[in-house]
Amino acid sequence: MPSTDRDSPLGALARGRRPRAAALLVSNLLPLVGVVALGWNAAALMTLYWFELGIASFYAVVRALFAGRPSEIERDALIAGPLAQRRVVLSIPRTGLRIRLSSLLVLPIAVPILAVVWLFVGGLTVGVVADGGLAPDVLDSVTLAIVAVFVGGAATTAVEYFGRGEYRDHSAQTAVRGVFARAAAIFLGAIFTVMLVGAATVGTEAEIGAIDPDAVGLPLLLGIVAVKATFDLAGLYGDRLAAFDESSALDLGFSHEPPSPEPPDGSVGEPVRTVRQPLRARLAGVLTTPLGHPGLWYLAALPALVAALFAIGGNRATAGTLAAVAVAVPLGLAALDHELRYGLVAYRAGDDALVARDRLFGVTLWRVEPWDETDLRVTRGRLDRRLGTETVVIERRDDEYRLPGLADPDPVLSVFDRRAQRPDD
Repeated sequence: MPSTDRDSPLGALARGRRPRAAALLVSNLLPLVGVVALGWNAAALMTLYWFELGIASFYAVVRALFAGRPSEIERDALIAGPLAQRRVVLSIPRTGLRIRLSSLLVLPIAVPILAVVWLFVGGLTVGVVADGGLAPDVLDSVTLAIVAVFVGGAATTAVEYFGRGEYRDHSAQTAVRGVFARAAAIFLGAIFTVMLVGAATVGTEAEIGAIDPDAVGLPLLLGIVAVKATFDLAGLYGDRLAAFDESSALDLGFSHEPPSPEPPDGSVGEPVRTVRQPLRARLAGVLTTPLGHPGLWYLAALPALVAALFAIGGNRATAGTLAAVAVAVPLGLAALDHELRYGLVAYRAGDDALVARDRLFGVTLWRVEPWDETDLRVTRGRLDRRLGTETVVIERRDDEYRLPGLADPDPVLSVFDRRAQRPDD
């Protein structure tokens, strides 16, 4: 793995836009040479672009894995929400690279999406215009071009993303975002190519498998290469679009700042009092969590349905096992979510702040200053009244924190100057 020091040779080489510009020049010069000098047809051109998209998706996954900023995951998401709040990292020895837990939560979703996009674009490009295969000499030149694109992507990722330290400015989501723009460019180019090939070969009424990729002439192939190069050029200068978006009031969506890579400050002034959920509140929370996540019961629907079928057939042992699974799956996930969200959290109330700290990984989840809240109230729902507990709600300008099931909320309330609203009030 390359060094991430900005003063290293890789860091010096990566200054400016030269590595990415050189890689884009090579990736667009290869199809141009192939079309002009090597006799490539539309099938060869689309084959190269399809593999280029796959290579770009592969390096996007690598970039997402080592992204330096946390990913943005909704706090209310089941299990993933509380896990994403824990800014746990795995450091790579002898480098400044780290793998974040939030990035690992994004990849199981991003990788299948990228795979589906790649296969869909391939079905529309290679699956249509290259149905008859490529000539041996053309196949050799296309293979060499694919290898060159792969090596160019590796060099760009190593020099620019890691050597320049660009990974520090990306989350897993922003690292893979550019691939979808390239997929859109290749997708539009594929539709345009298929339409041209079909119109030039068999018209609009024949089967799609009857089209001839050699029917498109040199000027149209050059036009496809030019359109692809235009999209790549726009991606190269995407940072300038983001700067324009940030400096203007248009909000075009180019500018986006991922969360800060560092967790909130966990220090609080003396005296410090720690508040946790009592055991009765933790157990009761497991039973009430499925009410806020109805999707849990969808997971139980299939084994419950199969259990009903076995019960009708008289196989009570299997039906009972499946019924137990139908109950255990949602309750097990609910227990894990509630423990991560509340049970394993300790609230440290100090003289100058209230800090929520995870007891499993030892990281700070959030911090609220006495002056940073806009509303403070204590509620007692039906569950609180039965358990003899109270729920503290802390509102901020753009956020809200709920501390449910506290046996004694006074240490938390004493942090703030504002008098909390209580149900008796």
